[in-house]
Parts: sequence; structure tokens; C-alpha cells
Amino acid sequence: YHPFILLCKGDTMHIFLIRHGESIANNGSNYIKRIPDHLVTLSDNGKRQAHEAGIWLAKYCEEKCICLDNARIWRSPYCRTRQTSEEFNDSLHISDIREDITLIEQQFGLFDSIPKEEWGRLFPREYEEYQRQRQNYGKFYARLPLGESPFDVAIRVHQFMGTIHRDYEKHGIDTLFVFTHGTTLRAFLLRWFHYSPEWFHEERNPKNCWIREIRDHKDCGYINL
Repeated sequence: YHPFILLCKGDTMHIFLIRHGESIANNGSNYIKRIPDHLVTLSDNGKRQAHEAGIWLAKYCEEKCICLDNARIWRSPYCRTRQTSEEFNDSLHISDIREDITLIEQQFGLFDSIPKEEWGRLFPREYEEYQRQRQNYGKFYARLPLGESPFDVAIRVHQFMGTIHRDYEKHGIDTLFVFTHGTTLRAFLLRWFHYSPEWFHEERNPKNCWIREIRDHKDCGYINL
């Protein structure tokens, strides 16, 4: 049972792109522990953020009469996105929860769990080459040493979009809550709306638990600022 299910399925598709709550990497406490990125957890503050944002989003869906009887949660399999989705779902009450590896964070390679100001000191040659690529090609195409570029993230995220279209056409899944990461969220928008690399350069990274709505192929922006 869901408290605000509508009687009939609408024809509108809604996609809510949600960045995870504050993690122990975001607040700097993982720089000493160096926990692998996929195991990084939410901070206590991040759990509160996610719980409160979930309450807000449930009310938003109710006020906008967004049908949730054909809704699905998709999430990155990283620990912090799983935790974020669970906090949100305390209010959304969606039983259909799935994971997709294409939704994971950009791979930082050698620089994983290291403060940016330390990259050059710890890996001077690799950092120099990375900076050269940024200058020559721009940050969208520059690949982190042993990691990914935003371009790489955009390519893999595009694979996930086929799942969205198939599920909508074959199974009527018309409302999606996608829990992911900052770069991945922006890469999704770039591919979905065919935005340019220049757009990506200018687009700021969303803050923790920011929610971006796509309604019938319209970019509605972040709705909980």
C-alpha cells in the first residue's frame, strides 16, 4: 500500500536524479582511512540529509499528483547510494529497487580518496600528464591516471538509458528515482538532452541530496534548492 497512489497510470514520464548524501569522503574523514570508494559510507549528517530529502520528495510527489504505482528505484551499487536510497524510501515506500553498475561514480584511479591538493605531490608525473590533457583537451575529455574522464562516464551511462526506454514501453515504468553520484548525474543529463561538453564545463556539481527532475524530456532543474 502506498499513501498517495493514484487510481490510474498517467502518460507522463518522471525521472528524479538524486546525488547521494554527504559521505565520509565528502567531509574529509576518509583521507586517513582510505576506504575504497565503493565502500565509502554516509556520514551521520548525510543520513539526516537523505532522510529529510526523502520526506520532502514524497510530499512533492503527492502535491504534484505524480503517480507512484509504476515507480522504480535505480541506484548505483556503491554503499553511500544504497544508504541514501534506503533513507529516501522510508518516505517513498517503493518496493521495486534495482541496481546498475553503469551508475557508479567516476573512477579516480591513482587519485582515489586523496585530496586534490595532494595529487601533484604524491604523483608528480601522472599529475603533470593529467594537467596537460586538461589544458589540451578540456576537463571533459581528460582521463584521470588509471581512472576515467567525464567522457568515459557519459559513454557508460548512455547504456543505462536503453533500459529506461524498454521498461517504459514494455512494462509502463513511468517514474524513476535514480540514486547516483555528482559526475554521473551530470553525464546522464548531458546524454539525455544532448548537451555539449561546454555545458558540462559550466554545470556545477550538485550538492549532496540535490534532486533534479526530468519531466517528459524537459529538464526542470534542481527542485529542492
